[in-house]
Amino acid sequence: MTEPTSTIRLTVAQAIVRYLMNQFIEIDGVETRICGGGFGIFGHGNVPCLGEALYPVQDEMPLYRGQNEQSMGFAAAAYAKYHLRRRFMFCTASAGPGTANLLTASALAHANRLPLLMLCGDTFLTRLPDPVLQQLEHFGNPTLGVNDAFKAVTRFWDRITHPAQLLNALPAALATMLDPADCGPAFLGLPQDVQGWAYDYPEVFFARHVHRIRRQAPDPAEVFDAAALLVNARRPVIIAGGGVQYAGAVDALTQFADTHNIPVVETIAGRANMVATNPLNIGPLGVTGSDSANAIAAEADVILAVGTRLQDFTTGSWTAFAHDAQIIGMNVGRHDAAKHLSLPVVGCAKLSLPALSAALSDYSAPEAWMTKAQAGRASWDAYVVENVAHGNRPNSYAQAIGVVNALCDTRDRVVTAAGGLPAEVTANWRTLDIGTVDVEFGFSCMGYEIAGGWGAKIAQSEQEPTADTIVFVGDGSYLLMNSDIYSSVLTRKKLIVLVLDNGGFAVINKLQNNTGNESFNNLIADCPTIPEPFTVDFEAHARAMGAHAETVSNPAELADAFQRAKTADRTSVIVMKVDPYDGWTTEGHTWWEVGTAQVSDNPNVREKHAEWEADRNKQRQGV
Repeated sequence: MTEPTSTIRLTVAQAIVRYLMNQFIEIDGVETRICGGGFGIFGHGNVPCLGEALYPVQDEMPLYRGQNEQSMGFAAAAYAKYHLRRRFMFCTASAGPGTANLLTASALAHANRLPLLMLCGDTFLTRLPDPVLQQLEHFGNPTLGVNDAFKAVTRFWDRITHPAQLLNALPAALATMLDPADCGPAFLGLPQDVQGWAYDYPEVFFARHVHRIRRQAPDPAEVFDAAALLVNARRPVIIAGGGVQYAGAVDALTQFADTHNIPVVETIAGRANMVATNPLNIGPLGVTGSDSANAIAAEADVILAVGTRLQDFTTGSWTAFAHDAQIIGMNVGRHDAAKHLSLPVVGCAKLSLPALSAALSDYSAPEAWMTKAQAGRASWDAYVVENVAHGNRPNSYAQAIGVVNALCDTRDRVVTAAGGLPAEVTANWRTLDIGTVDVEFGFSCMGYEIAGGWGAKIAQSEQEPTADTIVFVGDGSYLLMNSDIYSSVLTRKKLIVLVLDNGGFAVINKLQNNTGNESFNNLIADCPTIPEPFTVDFEAHARAMGAHAETVSNPAELADAFQRAKTADRTSVIVMKVDPYDGWTTEGHTWWEVGTAQVSDNPNVREKHAEWEADRNKQRQGV
């Protein structure tokens, strides 16, 4: 006769917390709790029940008080990115606008394939008090609410309408967040009454569970086909994406490229797969890339794309490669491996690269091809040296990047996003160590910079407490989201924030001008609704949030200020004006498809439209 299952009576909120407390992951032989804690803003939709459940475990599972739900989600995404998707944070928000504020962050995590758990309040399941505070009423569908909007921006979505559903929902959400191919955000809608409902859960559900990231071996037939294609290549190139780091395949990539003498180019997400001085590293690829990488990509006959989703900034909207170049897509995700008629090798890069290497036997790309690639890289390095130099020139992003690059420590982490800085960092930053660059360009999300820096610093403090997190942010993104300067000071998670003020949305103004349009509504000075433009005192603003802050006039002063920030005891903000027109990195750009006006009274717009259309013949056709 079967013994009765031992149970424990818990509320839904208590059961969620207890389950998370007992989920561990093995990383380099050490067992660590998968959930590093959470970010939370309490409201009526989550404080009575979820708040009650989190209070007793606050020392083991810290809850960081956010200033804005969207920035909480950004911080959680940066935390997961630092930990290479092996650990995550949860975000909890109240019903209504608090939850709605997480939509952008969820989309960012989805685009970047990052784990993020959202525990959000929902309307009452009984509907007895309807309509409740912050409820959206849909007259023909009473089950529909704000939380349903997350279905488009999550990998896993559920609404808990009975306590027993957690027995299925929590393992499924966790499995999604840890899956190498399907990794992304998970959302649990928690009706306010259901959060407090009690249930007799089986105790075994809360047993300590140690997870390991699945490593999918490639299909031998796919490896054979890839080897048959690559072994005949005379001009092969490897594109290294962010998935290389997530797979723990940096060493495997380096060994593969070295063994077979194949040059490597990096995507934005894969920007720190190799240090800048590695002779195999030919530079960043694409719209925000380098002349060196783009030149060999354009001549390549076989392209091995490893751990990349081949975003348009990588492919130059599919103009960066020859029309007859053949692509091998090595990716743990089937969807990414098969893009643009690629020959797919579906599997973990850490296993797939050695398997492909064995199948290639003693194949080595021609020495002349590598020599040509390295010569191009040397020329690009010389351009970067000149580009970041300062003297009798207007202040620029590139100069600020060069100053910091020369003075920072090897393991310092650089964070930036959106606007003009991703391009400038990608092109000009010389990587000092593996995995030290976080350029958020999957969703290209303004506002990620400071919030992401805070989340990255929380993660960094767990493993590298002496290293710094350095944030590059423009004035536009700073004004959009800056409150986590205050968060970093409150929590003693020191950041070094460089605010580079170019008077508005200067990179979009540049795009506006490049497509023949007049400057309009991007730079503060060009907004017709602003009768008297003035400059924000970013230094005073940062000081008001508790940070050290100073304003510098030029890169030389920036160098001195940065060294002071390195020794400071809390977050330091350094402000420098940069020119909105001069000083942009002008080399290293592939074509990029943007919508241009077919009809216009402006002859410059018509001319630029014709130029854009003429370049379209470089574009590969594919799916």
